[in-house]
Order: sequence, then C-alpha cells, then structure tokens
Amino acid sequence: MNTTVLLFHPNLAASRINARLARAARSAGTVENPVEVRDMYALYPDFHVDVAAEQAVCEATDRIVLQFPLYWYSSPALLKQWQDDVLAYGWAYGSTGKALHGKEIALAVSPGAPASSYDRSGEYHYELHELLRPFQAMSNMVGTRFVAPFVTAGTLNLTDADLEMRAEAYHVWLTSEHPELDLLG
Repeated sequence: MNTTVLLFHPNLAASRINARLARAARSAGTVENPVEVRDMYALYPDFHVDVAAEQAVCEATDRIVLQFPLYWYSSPALLKQWQDDVLAYGWAYGSTGKALHGKEIALAVSPGAPASSYDRSGEYHYELHELLRPFQAMSNMVGTRFVAPFVTAGTLNLTDADLEMRAEAYHVWLTSEHPELDLLG
C-alpha cells in the first residue's frame, strides 16, 4: 500500500511534535509499502497550491494522511486551502468526480491539550471526534474510507520518552494494513 503524508505545519522548524512524527513517517516506508511525506508549507508558502500536482499525488497513492496540529479546534489554514483547491467538483466529487474513490483518508492530529480536555465534562465540552467530523464528512463526499485518526494528545506537556513512544506507534500505524485497529493513544 502506498501512503502519502501531507504534513500541514506552518513552522515545522520550530515544531517538536510534528517534526518528530514526520521523521517517523519518513522512516516508515518500505519498497513494498512506500511512505512519502510532503511538507505542504514548504511547498506552498504563498498558499498557491499546484492543483494538478496535488491531484496527481493523490491519484498515485492508496492512503492519504493529513498530518497537522490542532489549532483553534481545527486545522492550519493551508489545509483548508488545499481542500478548497484540490478537491474540485468533477474530480473529487460530483457525478464525474471519482478520482479518490476506494482510497483511504486518515488524520494524524496533535492537539496541545490532554485527551481528557476533549470530553463533554472536560475543559472544551466537545469530544475530539466531534471536532474532526468535517474531515469525516469530506471523506464521505469524495468517496474514500475514513480511517480512525492517529491522535497525539497533550503535546504541550508530552515528555521526550512519551514522544518517542508516539513516534514509534505512528511508524507502526502508517504501515499497518488496518490502522483503525492499532492503539491510537
């Protein structure tokens, strides 16, 4: 299975969590199951997404992973721009938009707050899966199978040892045939 990780972090050089997860992703691939990591902010610092190139990348892979830190209960701005530009009517959805049918879409998301904050009785009063629901709806719209997200919660207080464990788990998750069955943490 070919996996492409689209990494949306606006300042990867200053990132501890997403930079480490990206390194784990880059080392995850094999000849039989390659994993490509694309630093989207490095590719499109001006937000002018090369639609044809991105559509070609999506067509050539089996699993698309959208990796990003959770900002204001959502994704970084370039991910939304990418969705608006790349997932075009007639290509990704609509009566003739079947380019992504049969592929998988997964999220690798890293909220700063601990998982306990994303609970009805927690600090934010919403569960994380509720905040990620628009991505599941997008997956349904474009005809892909939505894979249970890989979540690295509590990144603001994650120890180096815990980060290494998450990076190892991400490596395994990315290469798993059935990632929804793996420990998500």
